[in-house]
Amino acid sequence: MPSTTAQHGRPRRRRAVPAVAVVTVVAATAACWTAAAGPSESPRVRVHGDLVDIPVKGGTATVDTTTLRVDARTDRGRLRLSAPSATAPGAPGRVTATGAGARWTYPEKGLTVTARPERGRLLMTVRAARDTELSWPVTGTDRSVSAVQFPRGEGLSVPVADRFWNSAASELPGSEVEMDSGLTMPLWGYTAAGGQGVSYLTPTDIGTTLRFVSRGGRLHTTSTHHFSRAADTRSYTVALSLTDGSPVAPAVDYRNWLSEHGQLGSLRRKIDENPAARKLLGAFYSYGWGEARRKAGVERLRALGVSRMWLGYDADRSPMDAAAVRAARKAGYLVGPYDSFANGQDPKSSDAPTSVWPGRVYPDFCVTKADGTPQSGFHDRGCYLSSQAFEQAEGARHYLADRTRSMVANGSDSYFLDVDAAGELFRDHSARHPMTKAQDRANRIARMKRLSDGRKLVLGSESAGAWANEVLAFDHGSGTPVSDGLWAVQRDKQNWGGYVPANAPATFFKPAKLPAALAKAMYDPAYRVPLYETALHSSVVNAERWELSFDKLPEQKSTRALLAMLYNTPLNFVLDGPSLERNGKELAALQKYFAPLHRAAGTERMTSFRYLTDDHRVQRTVFGDGTLTVTANFGTKQHAGLPGGCVDARLRGDDAPRRLCPRDVVS
Repeated sequence: MPSTTAQHGRPRRRRAVPAVAVVTVVAATAACWTAAAGPSESPRVRVHGDLVDIPVKGGTATVDTTTLRVDARTDRGRLRLSAPSATAPGAPGRVTATGAGARWTYPEKGLTVTARPERGRLLMTVRAARDTELSWPVTGTDRSVSAVQFPRGEGLSVPVADRFWNSAASELPGSEVEMDSGLTMPLWGYTAAGGQGVSYLTPTDIGTTLRFVSRGGRLHTTSTHHFSRAADTRSYTVALSLTDGSPVAPAVDYRNWLSEHGQLGSLRRKIDENPAARKLLGAFYSYGWGEARRKAGVERLRALGVSRMWLGYDADRSPMDAAAVRAARKAGYLVGPYDSFANGQDPKSSDAPTSVWPGRVYPDFCVTKADGTPQSGFHDRGCYLSSQAFEQAEGARHYLADRTRSMVANGSDSYFLDVDAAGELFRDHSARHPMTKAQDRANRIARMKRLSDGRKLVLGSESAGAWANEVLAFDHGSGTPVSDGLWAVQRDKQNWGGYVPANAPATFFKPAKLPAALAKAMYDPAYRVPLYETALHSSVVNAERWELSFDKLPEQKSTRALLAMLYNTPLNFVLDGPSLERNGKELAALQKYFAPLHRAAGTERMTSFRYLTDDHRVQRTVFGDGTLTVTANFGTKQHAGLPGGCVDARLRGDDAPRRLCPRDVVS
């Protein structure tokens, strides 16, 4: 629920990565050639001495087996894809040609490496015979590199020599994120000189981290994989691709990867299978309090001209009743409760209805840490519950099915399941319900699928990782590139607001101001890029975090409205009776502009993203085969007839663009 949905809103863990000297050892081997695998590949992989040449789309990648350095030769020159491994792998064994590529070992570390071409990529897989770690690839060290892209929330493209992003104020240098939870997609990439770039995908994201390093005023990154038999992370794969240097090229590569491996969901298919999901197209999102949860509040929204909404409500003691739900569905809105399967508390002292479970779910289902103690829940309240414990019990006890049934007894046709898709996965050391992170993820996918496919609920979750894209219709949170500094700001209840009054908690309704550095890191459009939309726009409807409602940050309202229209993504609100009166017309005006654009393009791919000015203040997106073209001017000066602070959208067939200047609409 919004008062506790920030279950995933906590500072990411940062691990210190020790510096390890790189040892370079020369190992002689005979030169040979081998056939390459995969469609449309150059037909040969060459092994010569300690080097392995792999044909990739756009050139040839060469792996130096003595150090794991990777260089590429292209028609436009050379590009370093990885510096030598930051963890000395030891002397390599003899390189052996295989039917698909090449294989060699590092006996000292117990590692076996295979390198082969696959669909134009260099695919490197490292398998470990014992528990160890490897800090590789080391990326962005080539002096021709100009910007690094990574999917923090929607996505960022950061100039590697930018003074702000190399400073402590940005909170980026020295930080390390877990690829399975700290980023919305397991990828990063770089733009280099001469129309070149590189994309890195890590499908083995569990057990993998990405560390940002500032050295000599330039950023670079190092990926580290932790090989563990018990955690089932003894295999590590990285796919490296040459790109055209576009800031969204890594996301294009990832979308292709998902499609090639049958892991890309389709919003069109989800609508075909559950027609209620069509009501997401053109909808804004809101959590309701007080009057906004009642029939009168719903009718007030419709009277304002709001054609589509997703209405959510806290799972407390005053949920939306059946009359309000009927009014919402009659208006063409989706309506659904907040729920969470993640937290358990003692029923006698619980502060959240969603944390109360029957029988001995609490404490018997608590995730158990390695030291035998329960994994504390959000803000140290109760414990996190094991998805494996639920899966083992569900066939006989139906805890989750019974919970869901009671939640939608009022007629709700949607459901927001907090945390499940957010990526904070657990290893459970309990002897009764042991679980790896991979099993936790599989369990979550299975139970979300039961909600979306089995119960035909239009399902959403928190800050959805890409791995959940096939089972979700929408998410709240992956649109926000959250910097860790946000959590400290939210803990300042005097300025941010707390959880009172109950019918309009200040934490959601009180306007707040972000510190300048935090606002720059999260909302400066010069650094924002639509990585998530490029990969997943036609699969999942993506929005910002619920506690950052549109009215929560007055200084960012115009920028956020422009970003929403440019990315073809909905805005998020919180509403009660007074805010409906105060800001209802603003919401209605924005939704009226957004609705036809999203109805036309919400199920289409984002096929293009471009900067139209050197300062990145004017940007353009295209959806489908020209279905929708949007141009946003985040600057103060007119560009090609588009005033600063305005957006033009043109649907195929329009005689003229549709213009929105948020300053004329927002309060």
